[in-house]
Amino acid sequence: MGFFDKLKQGLTKTKTSFDEKMNNVFSNFRKVDEELLEELEEALIMSDVGVETSTRIIANLRDRVKKEKIENEEDVKSALREEIKKILDEVDNSLKLETTPSIILVVGVNGVGKTTSIGKIANRLKKDGKKVVIAAADTFRAAAVEQLEIWANRAECQIVKREEGSDPASVVYDAIQITKQQNADVLICDTAGRLHNKKYLMDELVKIKKVIDRELPEASKEVLMVLDATTGQNAILQVKAFKETVDINGLILTKLDGTAKGGVVIGIVAENKMPVKFVGVGEQIDDMEIFNSEDFVKALI
Repeated sequence: MGFFDKLKQGLTKTKTSFDEKMNNVFSNFRKVDEELLEELEEALIMSDVGVETSTRIIANLRDRVKKEKIENEEDVKSALREEIKKILDEVDNSLKLETTPSIILVVGVNGVGKTTSIGKIANRLKKDGKKVVIAAADTFRAAAVEQLEIWANRAECQIVKREEGSDPASVVYDAIQITKQQNADVLICDTAGRLHNKKYLMDELVKIKKVIDRELPEASKEVLMVLDATTGQNAILQVKAFKETVDINGLILTKLDGTAKGGVVIGIVAENKMPVKFVGVGEQIDDMEIFNSEDFVKALI
């Protein structure tokens, strides 16, 4: 199954919910007027796109309706798709792994699917012919290392670990040395699931970043935050809080198949000016896809 089919399947709940709202708007379609645009705006807000972003999409759509003299239902839908895609394309979602080695630092609160995301991304990179090392630097949570080890074994990647309670930055240091020795292409570092108000955990993250910058100053670095799509608008708040401490440059959206709130993707990108780089659309090791805005919008509307 290709990305579009997986995404379409994964977005079934969102699409059903979104379509229902859209169909309700268009079921009484008579003409393209202010009433229709207001109803569309409401449908977007109800689909977790967010107030600010929904208002902006409809304002752009309103301008196009006037300029292009849009009069029929299909043309309205087509213009709406294009306006949503424009927002998603304002940020570059390509993965920057240009050096050997490159580093992916994975952050996020507990329970969002960090461990499974790391396993799936490692598996994906390995299939692309890259040699991957995984650093188990979440040394705070009981069983975090064991869970990561299971995923590393599934992806057939080497894992670097220490006992529970070890200094996370020292695990990352060890992993960097092993990555260099083995001439591996990518080092993926797990980190403790931290809430933005846990200062000592945020400090650990700063320490890890310092070790990476000192040991691999020239390396390509991706700092990716994992978000659970089922949390809807709360995910937007998490990004804002984390950005104050960590220089995040991309997002991994998980559990997109388990939610009717997939519209939140649009709000997250628009409000944070930050790209979604991967989406998880299932439980299997292959169910992690590089985000594609065109496919996403087509699967949605």
